[in-house]
Order: sequence, then structure tokens, then C-alpha cells
Amino acid sequence: MTTAPSRVPTLPVHRFFVDRWSPRAYDGSAMTEETLLSFLEAGRWAASAYNSQTWRFVYALRGGPDGGAAWERFVSYLVPFNQSWAGSASALVFVLSATTMVPPGKTDPVPAPTHAFDAGAAAAQIMLQATASGWAAHAMSGIDHDAIRAGLGVPQDHAIHAAIAIGRQAPADTLPEGLRARENPSDRLPLSQIAFAGHFGGVRS
Repeated sequence: MTTAPSRVPTLPVHRFFVDRWSPRAYDGSAMTEETLLSFLEAGRWAASAYNSQTWRFVYALRGGPDGGAAWERFVSYLVPFNQSWAGSASALVFVLSATTMVPPGKTDPVPAPTHAFDAGAAAAQIMLQATASGWAAHAMSGIDHDAIRAGLGVPQDHAIHAAIAIGRQAPADTLPEGLRARENPSDRLPLSQIAFAGHFGGVRS
């Protein structure tokens, strides 16, 4: 489980949320499919508009039953910068979502305006469950959308959002030299810069 003792929240929150961060150093530990599915199970229970559950997850495990071919293919779908560190993770999960849904009481699909929001909620729960289970997770937007769509057979009515690397955290000195100094929990903007009462940006004068 990640820890971030340097982080100090300004208001009381559960320490679990403050200690979760996104390392890049992983030790390549083997992960069972059952373990990964337990993280995805947490994502399954996320909230969604009309309970539409538009999220979808496509995953590969390092050293899987195919001799690692799927793993190498999944790593190749990341941009080169992310390939340089995520190849040492234990699992890669691509987060997708259906862009349409069938509303309650209807039979025809309609656009799902919150599909990305709902998939993000599910992804957050996956990463939190991984953290609670003693693993670490790092979400990435640096992915090759075209290669993923073709290589994973993603339908055109599904959006591709991000990848999540999951693994056992390793020391920073296992990273490529240029990444070691960045292997620290990041800070956050003050709440006053992101939360406003009554009007965006604060009280209207």
C-alpha cells in the first residue's frame, strides 16, 4: 500500500485518500487473475447514471498463460514514455465506456452523456481497492487510441479513456534515471481554488 507522510490535508479526511498516490516504480511481481478481478469487482460497484454501467475493462497480466504475448502487446499500446516504466507493472487495464445506453423502460439506445464520468468513477474505485489490498496503481492518458481500438477490437460506439498500471511498489532507483526524482507523491491545489459557494470562482460581486 502506498503512503504519503509528507501530505497534510487542510480538513479532516480519511488518511487512506491522502496516502494513495501513483508511483511508476514496480517490481514485476506476479499477480493472479483472481486478485486483479477483485480490483475490477470494486469498479463494478461504482455509481452510474440510470445504473447504465457503461464502463468496460480490458486487461492483461504480466507473464500470463500465453507466455506474455498479450502483456507485450498491451505495453506496446502505451506511448514510449509510459512503456519505459509500466512494463514492470503486474497488470494493465484499459478503461473504456459505451457511449450509448438503453434508459429504463425503453428498448432503443440513446446517447449516454455521463459515460466518461461514470467510467472515471469506476476507475477510481479500482485504484482504491488495489491500494487497500497492498498494491499500487497509476492511471495513464498517454496511450495509442488507434492501436488499442484495432488491437483490442473496441467497437466504434465505445470510447477509450485511459490505462491503469497495477503492481507492487518498488524503490525509485529501479526506474530509468530520468524518472527517479519524480517518484514522490504530488501535492494538490488548495480547496479554495477548486470549490466555490454559490458561483463559479466565488461569490459574484
